[in-house]
Amino acid sequence: MSTSPVVLRLVIVGPGRAGGSLALAATAAGHEIVGVLSRGTPHDYGPELSWDVTLPEADLVLVAVRDEAIPDVVERLEPVVESTVGVVAHLSGFVPVRVLHPLQEKGVSVGGFHPLQTMPDPVNGARALEGAYVAIDGDALALDVLTHLAETLGMHPFRLLEEDRPAYHAAAAAAANFVVTALAIAEDLFRSAGVDPTVARPLVERVMTNVYEKGADRALTGPIARGDIETVIGHLEAARQVSKTVGDQFRLMAEATTLRAGREEDLELWR
Repeated sequence: MSTSPVVLRLVIVGPGRAGGSLALAATAAGHEIVGVLSRGTPHDYGPELSWDVTLPEADLVLVAVRDEAIPDVVERLEPVVESTVGVVAHLSGFVPVRVLHPLQEKGVSVGGFHPLQTMPDPVNGARALEGAYVAIDGDALALDVLTHLAETLGMHPFRLLEEDRPAYHAAAAAAANFVVTALAIAEDLFRSAGVDPTVARPLVERVMTNVYEKGADRALTGPIARGDIETVIGHLEAARQVSKTVGDQFRLMAEATTLRAGREEDLELWR
């Protein structure tokens, strides 16, 4: 099996938040950005390439576009990819690697590289990659190159099989976004009470520690878990008084928490 060189030559397709984050992190790690393919997005990560010209020699092409755009990118890459490109990998955690299989006919290895990290902008995203986990998949050369990239960026690679992608990505979305929604609702309620939401930071940090030390189910506490119906009803009313939107959001979160706590029978008592 071929092994990846110490210094990788990379092409970035899509220099947005994710692509830009990886471009900055890879450059800082000593890798070389030999080209960038974009739709006119301003950047300074490397030489701008044309979609109509054969790609330069590269060890790895990272496709950092939205999920729905990946098939179109594959179609556009087919005429310009040669065997001088080692690996093409997309950054999606949901889209199967097989969407890249047409490129294998050009002598290219294919894979997936999904950083399990939020990248709000390239600078902060690049910083956040160190210490983060990254899901990888693909054929032998792709796994070798992507593992090497991950390790040089200070990331922790783990294997993600094709059939597990939907559940994995749903989990990632829940971890990243449902937590934010819960904290946003809490922020609205704190502000309605004239309290700075930052007072909850030690509580939230302790809860997160409990989740990863004890497991999420054992970390669940509070009136819903205890079955304190009158308190839950009071909470729901307080949320409705902030606004109908906050009230609806709080109710949905309370229902989900009740189901998670195994107290389905309580739902009819406070709905």
